[in-house]
Amino acid sequence: MIEHVESDIHNLVEQIGYGEITRLFHALSGGKRLRAKLVLKIAASSNASIRLAAIIELIHAASLLHDDVIDEASLRRGVPSINATEDSKTAIMLGDVLYSKAFSELVHYDSAIASAVSNAVTALSVGEMMDVNMAEHFNSDADAYMQMLYLKTATLIEATAVSAALLAQKDATAYSIYGKNLGLAFQIIDDILDIVSDDATLGKPAMNDFVEGKCTLPYIYLYEALNSDDKARLKCYHAKVLTPEESAWIRSKMETHHCIEKAYAIARKLSDEAIASVDGDAELIAIIDTMMKRSY
Repeated sequence: MIEHVESDIHNLVEQIGYGEITRLFHALSGGKRLRAKLVLKIAASSNASIRLAAIIELIHAASLLHDDVIDEASLRRGVPSINATEDSKTAIMLGDVLYSKAFSELVHYDSAIASAVSNAVTALSVGEMMDVNMAEHFNSDADAYMQMLYLKTATLIEATAVSAALLAQKDATAYSIYGKNLGLAFQIIDDILDIVSDDATLGKPAMNDFVEGKCTLPYIYLYEALNSDDKARLKCYHAKVLTPEESAWIRSKMETHHCIEKAYAIARKLSDEAIASVDGDAELIAIIDTMMKRSY
């Protein structure tokens, strides 16, 4: 059924009625469509669920366009980003158009569904600001990082699960737990992959998070474990392009102090809680299992 969502996404973009928007949108990489799959698995396939999935994917695409401008990213999923192939102004404007189109369609849904999704977009925007502000200095506060992660990444996945549950008249609270924990675990695994994978696998430079100033859980756990001299050395490497030797030192220290395993354990705990919340739903459990297996 995901192909029906893809078709609806492109129909919505065509409805905007401006060929340049269509051209630019077709240049985007669609990704895994996690949020669309989540809607269809919770609410089953119908015209309403397919459209809801398409709306949420447009919102997600818009947020990534803005994210790439903020991060000055040249690649997105291994494909040149719009801000790299065109310019930042174009990327921002395309994101604005996709947001606007999504919200114009969202108003046709029940107010509880519309509120869940629109409130999540506000939250992810706040999370983006927090992420930028936190990157200005070395952050060693795991709780602050997890709060930012929830707002920036998990809230839209949480709202996806909640809105699908509301559409299907299922227990929104249970699916809220599932979506929130899936979103947090998903990002923690992405953070791990940024460290343990190579450039070709990632579709972007490895260890790029730290270069951009982002102290993800493995770096926070490493900082906690280091002696004072090594703490100072790690902070010296923060938000700068790393040499191969510097990258190797960080990876070696993380291996010594089991930082990747500690971060993975947090993702596993969140995933187990998500699985428990949906009480044996095989398809939703399969999403969790597939996501967790990305790490190794």
